[in-house]
Amino acid sequence: MRVPRTVLSTLGSAALVLASLGAVTAVTAGSAAADPCGFYETGSDAYYNHCTSDGSRVIVKVEVAWAPDYERCVAPGKTWLGSAGEIQGAHYTGRTC
Repeated sequence: MRVPRTVLSTLGSAALVLASLGAVTAVTAGSAAADPCGFYETGSDAYYNHCTSDGSRVIVKVEVAWAPDYERCVAPGKTWLGSAGEIQGAHYTGRTC
């Protein structure tokens, strides 16, 4: 049985579309795996990621489970705050340091 060229062309176009969607999904998944901005936890640790391009340092309030909350000055990038079991959250206070 002979397949018409239009069918082959359509199948080829569909394959290209599906392949490009796979590439987009792979790029998106890689971006999502990057550290998010602000407070986040891994399985065992708590972090604050100060995302900035101006080099500013900011004050974050760290919420602690079994001790008083405290403020901390953080530089651009990822800062380890402590164990995920001890740290309940952290947020930007609106002040620089």
